[in-house]
Amino acid sequence: MTFTTLRRHEVPLLPESARVIIRPFIPASTHNITTIIGRALAISEEDASRDLDAMLREFDCRHLDIESPLLANFEKVVPHIFSQRPLTRTRKLLIGALFSGEYALESAALFNPSIVEHPDQEGVPVGALRFILSLRATGEGHISSVEFRTGLIAADGDIHLDAVSRYVNMPEVNPNPRYKKRLFIVKLHEMGFDNGASAAVMEPLDDSFTRSDLNRSVTRVRRETQPITQGLTNTLSCIQWLADSNYEMNFSPSLAMSERIIFPVSPNETNGIEDARFVRHTDDDGTVMYYATYTAYNGHAILPQLIETQDFLHFRVLTLNGSAVQNKGMALFPRRIDGSYAMLSRQDDENLFIMFSDNPHYWSDPKILLRPGEMWESVKIGNCGSPIETEAGWLVITHGVGPMRKYCIGAALLDLHDPTKVIGRLSEPLLEPEGVGREGYVPNVVYSCGSILHGRELILPYAMSDKSSAIASVSLDELLEALGA
Repeated sequence: MTFTTLRRHEVPLLPESARVIIRPFIPASTHNITTIIGRALAISEEDASRDLDAMLREFDCRHLDIESPLLANFEKVVPHIFSQRPLTRTRKLLIGALFSGEYALESAALFNPSIVEHPDQEGVPVGALRFILSLRATGEGHISSVEFRTGLIAADGDIHLDAVSRYVNMPEVNPNPRYKKRLFIVKLHEMGFDNGASAAVMEPLDDSFTRSDLNRSVTRVRRETQPITQGLTNTLSCIQWLADSNYEMNFSPSLAMSERIIFPVSPNETNGIEDARFVRHTDDDGTVMYYATYTAYNGHAILPQLIETQDFLHFRVLTLNGSAVQNKGMALFPRRIDGSYAMLSRQDDENLFIMFSDNPHYWSDPKILLRPGEMWESVKIGNCGSPIETEAGWLVITHGVGPMRKYCIGAALLDLHDPTKVIGRLSEPLLEPEGVGREGYVPNVVYSCGSILHGRELILPYAMSDKSSAIASVSLDELLEALGA
């Protein structure tokens, strides 16, 4: 069927190569590192100052703060510096620049958006809604990160995006985050490291412990255990890897939303943070937390992870636990159902599953909710973000893959009190690739990671062929009617 109220808004979200961050650019060879440092130490202070000034004239205007990352990259090569004389700030910055490079975050693509209500609605006109849009940005090497945009849905349904800053900044990562002992032990067990060495590390720690506490315990076990076997080394390495995968980060409140970038930090996401599905979750006591499930990718394996934030300034990133945490596309319901958290997921790269838990960090016992039904979704189906609560039931925006790996967007409706019951689903796509939107890095794809309601309109941001993004809207009443509500 054709949805007569479907509207494509003129707010294209296109990748911009000029938005860059500074990353380490350090050779793998120790010889190369020391040779480069030797050249930087051999020149006079006058020449160092001249060369630094020339670099800053060329690159300073491209960054809000260029010196901090340069000094951070200088610190990474300090162990290779063979000179005993104190180095001036000028020399440190120049050496840092030699081991730095710009990375264009979204030079390849800006896609797979999700949308949530902004936590700050102060000053918004009556009937309007301020929103936050998250997007997957992809650059050189196909490394993915999370970017943000803000905008306003007007009372009449028009959508306006705020101006996007020229600059982007990474957050400050907390070097000493806290961990919950019970969840940490559960994850070690799932990873196959529930043994004497892990018990010796974990037992003396409090129910809540810091990274410093953990490091001291690991050091003690390594010192006290003889001989040091490969099994011990593997266990202690796993403990450190797990700690690295759970971290906290903070943005300065002075940064605009579009200047905040979540770039891969932990070892399990070195090749990208993929497809963050943000949802505004309201707990039974009224507490609001923004969660996002995403897929961490290290070039070899994927690992579903969870982001938590209340203000989009302070973020916690956590590994998810449980036997059902094994595939892409996890999407949390926006509230508990009969006291339990609920999650959509994909376990077998074919069907859509649902599961329940008393803890948002632990998931098991998935049940099949939807199987492929129509030809346009006959290869596999999944969700396009968290379910949306309506008076008629839980509205689930889905994606389906059919002939020629064509991705379309559909919808299903679940019972409000028992979402394992399917009330209806679309027999034809709500949205499918067409025109120039068919062409891109991965052609013939429309895809979304989350929608919201504004009055009686569904606001649906979507990606086109893994290249750029757009926003559409459709009447909720027309959609519910098509779903048999």
